[in-house]
Amino acid sequence: MTEKIIILDFGSQVTQLIGRRLRELNVYCEIFPFNKVPALDGSVKGVILSGSPCSVRDADAPQIDLDGIKGRYPLLGICYGAQYLAHKFGGQVEGSIAREYGRATLEVNEPSSPLFREVAPRSQVWMSHGDTISALPAGARVIASTESVANAAFSFEGEPTFAVQFHPEVFHTTEGSRILGNFAFRICGCAGDWTPDSFIETTVDSLRKTIGDDKVILGLSGGVDSTVAGVLLNKAIGHNLTCIFVNNGLLRKNEYEDVLASYRDMNLNVIGADASEDFLRELSGVTEPEAKRKIIGRLFIETFDKYARGIEGARWLAQGTIYPDVIESAGIGNIASKIKSHHNVGGLPEKMNLKIVEPLKMLFKDEVRRVGRALGIKEELVGRHPFPGPSLAVRIIGDVTKEKLDVLREADDIFIKGLRSYDCSALHFPSASDPRREADNLYDAIWQAGVILLPVKSVGVMGDERTYENPVALRAVVSTDAMTADWFHLPYDFLAQVSNDIINKVKGVNRVVYDISSKPPATIEWE
Repeated sequence: MTEKIIILDFGSQVTQLIGRRLRELNVYCEIFPFNKVPALDGSVKGVILSGSPCSVRDADAPQIDLDGIKGRYPLLGICYGAQYLAHKFGGQVEGSIAREYGRATLEVNEPSSPLFREVAPRSQVWMSHGDTISALPAGARVIASTESVANAAFSFEGEPTFAVQFHPEVFHTTEGSRILGNFAFRICGCAGDWTPDSFIETTVDSLRKTIGDDKVILGLSGGVDSTVAGVLLNKAIGHNLTCIFVNNGLLRKNEYEDVLASYRDMNLNVIGADASEDFLRELSGVTEPEAKRKIIGRLFIETFDKYARGIEGARWLAQGTIYPDVIESAGIGNIASKIKSHHNVGGLPEKMNLKIVEPLKMLFKDEVRRVGRALGIKEELVGRHPFPGPSLAVRIIGDVTKEKLDVLREADDIFIKGLRSYDCSALHFPSASDPRREADNLYDAIWQAGVILLPVKSVGVMGDERTYENPVALRAVVSTDAMTADWFHLPYDFLAQVSNDIINKVKGVNRVVYDISSKPPATIEWE
């Protein structure tokens, strides 16, 4: 039985970061809505209460029964969770006394507290609260403060219950990982033995027991999630797995042929389904982004279903669903502010009448990559950037034609190859702990990159002749989960070289611009 920490989500947009930080420490955890608390058994080592956009003073504030948790399991309240513990057990929470948003300096009052063992006496933390705890409950004592907030952290006497008004999970809290590690290891007693190898071993065993000798169908996209799911299933059930890789005619340059060859080199039983002409025909003249998405989604289902029906005895449909999709699908009413919607293919389970298997549904994206590397998948596949489900159709603003696709593919190929070949070892990143510092090239330092073909024309001059051709926009962002993203500061010399290469080598393009919009307010893709 895998030991775990349960995180109860009150609607904070950074709740997933708590899980990510714990898993980086090789501690398994699961996130549940506060109103769907699971049965707690012997595998549960501790419980964390997340932050929330709500105030505990509101009449409709989210409530939770802690009778079976507090005092029985190690408990950590974060931000709203801390205020709820204070409010629920006799303390006082007030508004507009000492609001704090952003960086603050934490002073540890009680360094002997297991939560702050080996934590610096003074360190930067990240605050985000309008309410503050003005009085602690009976039996609680303050263990850390900031200049504005006396009760920035507290604990309950005689029980492993702790609370912090700041967010240890966010990057800006410099000792955050140590604080969460202290909770997991010193207070909860976790072993920290949840690794990619252990995940592979337990998942393969579970898949074999669940699926038996049944046949499974998996739709491959060339992306990280479906690739890792395919290799994991192949390890468990071998050629009882059949993969289908659909060519929608909207993929990047040589992608269909190259990825299909890579899959076959990995000994996957894969069928190539080339439906490119069907997709281009039905997209002809369609300019509205949502209409394009619906056409592509419908045709994918029809193509996948056509090839899947030729596989006799299939009982299961495998999907590369990952944990952020599962968490968002669970929902917690109207409390959380939804930032993005997913564009997973819909309709397949109902149409095909197959049972669903999702071997990666408890993993974050970075964990999927770690598992992929442990499985021996080539870095060019496991390290690939996310790619939109509708493919290049949402990077062509307006109607989609073969001619536009050819232009976009060539420009995109130059951009991506340039990112892969640029040595970024000399680049300056703001923090010594920034994971981008470990990247060998710009491609690996970036979350997602691509080129957008714009539906306008601009005047240019080439060889003393006037041109009137399309501009393209380069897009490169950094992110952890795509819910928020910031534009990447590409070096000027790189931008100059890529711009020159695209204009000189791609017929139909005479201007290159760089998109410096963050998400929000913009989105990563343009459509």
